[in-house]
Amino acid sequence: MTSSFDSLGLVEPLRRALNAEKYLKPTPIQVQAIPVLLEGNDLLGVAETGTGKTAAFSLPLLHRLSRQPGPRVPGAPRALILAPTRELARQIGERIDAYGRHLSLRGAVIFGGVGQGQQVKALRAGVDILVATPGRLLDLCGQRHVRLDKVSILVLDEADRMLDMGFIHDVRKIVGLCGKERQTLLFSATMPPPIAKLAHDILREPVRIDVSPVKVAVERIEQRVYFVGAKDKRTLLTELIKDPAMGRVLVFTRTKRGADRVCRFLVQAGIAADALHGNKAQNARVRALDGFRNGKVRALVATDIAARGIDVPGISHVINYELPNEPESYVHRIGRTARAGAGGAALSLCDNSERAYLTAIERLMRARVDVAEHRLAETLDEPVARAPARIAPARPADKRRRRQRSRRPARAATSNSFREILDHLEARQ
Repeated sequence: MTSSFDSLGLVEPLRRALNAEKYLKPTPIQVQAIPVLLEGNDLLGVAETGTGKTAAFSLPLLHRLSRQPGPRVPGAPRALILAPTRELARQIGERIDAYGRHLSLRGAVIFGGVGQGQQVKALRAGVDILVATPGRLLDLCGQRHVRLDKVSILVLDEADRMLDMGFIHDVRKIVGLCGKERQTLLFSATMPPPIAKLAHDILREPVRIDVSPVKVAVERIEQRVYFVGAKDKRTLLTELIKDPAMGRVLVFTRTKRGADRVCRFLVQAGIAADALHGNKAQNARVRALDGFRNGKVRALVATDIAARGIDVPGISHVINYELPNEPESYVHRIGRTARAGAGGAALSLCDNSERAYLTAIERLMRARVDVAEHRLAETLDEPVARAPARIAPARPADKRRRRQRSRRPARAATSNSFREILDHLEARQ
């Protein structure tokens, strides 16, 4: 593997910025992607966050634009980077600024949830690189504040996440507005059929790079599960976080209301905590993330919006206050720790209703999660059992009673199902 960035062919100002950032050794995806992109090829990257993919696409993008100077056209960027969330867009913009500090290139970041005044002003001044979320970008295109026909480099980051959030049609509209003669890069952690179809439609003879660090990262993470009654989760969570061995802690819940509740009782317990989810105003989300990064906030309580695309260094522990109902989300969640070769720990609080979620997670990872003993284990409604219980065959009378019950109105079941749907939609925001 290449031992330094010096041999990758990047211009000197970029290498100088990397040295200032203490980025001395490229990651595998950077070694593979940067030479390919410097040659102008399209790229299909199957890669998770934490692999260094932001630098893998932004460094060659900055290099190529610096070699093709030209007058800035108001509202007409030369490069466009699409990201699914405001936080990820903001983070990419920060990295672009850091890497391009010695270049005479100008960037801007636009996203929803805030007023558009400053964003429109930046576009009118002219930008070389635009980082945007799909919704706000289409809105500004419709208002004629931005045009995309000058885009020569297009990057779609976390394409599968954009699919999950319902942006895939917006993405196709945006691609259609971009210049036809362009270099296109698509990055996705997974490759579901709609993303594979999108890649086929918009990429021209792409080079495919497949980096799967999630499995490696999971092996580095110490994973434990605490079986605990639902009513005792708060007590156990507070005891865990008060342990001095826990530094920067990311706590996950399934719903936005759940995140707010957990945040409130942590603050009441004297723990510096904040919440991050889709109902938060943009300035509140920025404040929460900045506080978590600089250490003012010790515990950040989040929904799955923070599970992907948010790279906060130094997270020592991830705690699943509630297990996710999609096993892939568990892997994304715990991947927020053990970054850049460091170790980390992932702790999960599992009540009786979440046993099926744990089974699905272990099936996905093909490994058991170690069970941690604690004094609250005795509050469980049933003994801890890792093997599924045998179900006796129903007797004829049981079947008749079951058919009779199935004919009755199922108000409670309908209510529970509706609640689950709401929770699922909130978790995906």
